Amino acid sequence: MCHLVQSPALKSLLVFAVIIWGAVAYADPFPRENAVVLAIRKVGIAVVNISSEYEVAERDDPFSSFDMNPLFDSFFKDFFEPRHDQRYTRNSLGSGVLIDGKRGYILTNEHVIVRGSKIKVTLKDEREFEAHLIGSDPDSDLAVLKIDSGTALPAVEMGNSDDLMIGETIIAIGNPFGFSHTVTTGVISALNRSIRIDERVYRDFIQTDASINPGNSGGPLLNVNGDLIGINTAIYAKAQGIGFAIPINRARRIIDDLITHGEVQLPWIGVTVQDLDKELQRYFNLPFARGVLISEVEKKSPADKNGMKTGDVVLTVGGKPVSSTDAFYAQLRSYTTDDLIPITVWRSRKKKIHKIQARAFPEELAARLAYKVLGVRVGDVSFTNRLRFKLSASNGVLITEVAPDSYLYRIGVRRGDVIRQINELSVKNVEDFEKAVIKFRQKNSVVLLVERKDRQYYVTVRMQQRG
Repeated sequence: MCHLVQSPALKSLLVFAVIIWGAVAYADPFPRENAVVLAIRKVGIAVVNISSEYEVAERDDPFSSFDMNPLFDSFFKDFFEPRHDQRYTRNSLGSGVLIDGKRGYILTNEHVIVRGSKIKVTLKDEREFEAHLIGSDPDSDLAVLKIDSGTALPAVEMGNSDDLMIGETIIAIGNPFGFSHTVTTGVISALNRSIRIDERVYRDFIQTDASINPGNSGGPLLNVNGDLIGINTAIYAKAQGIGFAIPINRARRIIDDLITHGEVQLPWIGVTVQDLDKELQRYFNLPFARGVLISEVEKKSPADKNGMKTGDVVLTVGGKPVSSTDAFYAQLRSYTTDDLIPITVWRSRKKKIHKIQARAFPEELAARLAYKVLGVRVGDVSFTNRLRFKLSASNGVLITEVAPDSYLYRIGVRRGDVIRQINELSVKNVEDFEKAVIKFRQKNSVVLLVERKDRQYYVTVRMQQRG
């Protein structure tokens, strides 16, 4: 017969073991409320859905099925009844994040709202507001919107994108394909990525393995503490299993300009640079083939006052290497006016670091800049000039001189032609023209609307130099 142990101590031990076993059996083996859950709970209410409404015009062309040459299309337009436009509305969906709840400022991508005539913002609690565009910048693909809620709204806390680590956990929130407040997680796969899309290069992106699909654009990229470290962008259609985001430290400078000025104020230091080739490398006796060569320093400019000289080779801007003129100007654009920009140059077989206080481009240099980058001088379309050149245009700028070695001269633009538009900016007078030239001075090319008599032509012009 089996005898039970009668020891009181042993009985107590058995009771304790049963209690512990029961607690383990019914408790969660792992804590589910982890850092990611807490971060989403903290920031999710600051993420918004953005719907941008725009109008599309489609022409009803009776000859479109013949796939005709554009020359024939032009012929039929002249001799047959004008084609009818069919207009309809489309919607573009994207995401955004509240960065200032008191003033109602929302950060998103420029491509989310670029064509929108009406922008609607929906909060997580399903309240809807019509948003006003404060400013946008296509070069950085960023835009700032404003909504008026009447009360303070929850906003995200800005993080630091300069100390990111490859492999650290990140969180993306957005509205992919219209599914609101979708969360994806992953890790930082790479930093300082450059992406070429059509003719534009986007630089210094954060690369992640978190899914960022259409509709995610403009939403926040967070670290595990719920701090904003980037703005997601779905501009790269070929991306499969990878995502990209704009670092928040680069976005900060742009945000300030967009809120204050409605556009980004490009910094001016007063140098013109050119790419280095092997011949220039040999001529200047350079021990390397990287960097860009300073070909001109504007007198009394910030660079001139800081001692930079023609023939210096720029190696880095802001500590980042530059290997081409595109890279040089792209790195300059990460700063704004009044910033102190550290620039490393090579001169006389030595490196030297200049810390240059950037300025806004001086308006008094605009006419000289226009001749330098476009090869034209202009004047107002005055009453006298209208009579003299028999102009039908009542506004725009009259071309008074075309440089014989310029691209515009080679394609037939002549004195007496009128410029009506530069890129998307309408040109009504010399002041408008000079502001547009200053704004687009660092572009590779611009599109001009040129008028001669009663005909208008769009012309793409590659900048001869950049300022």
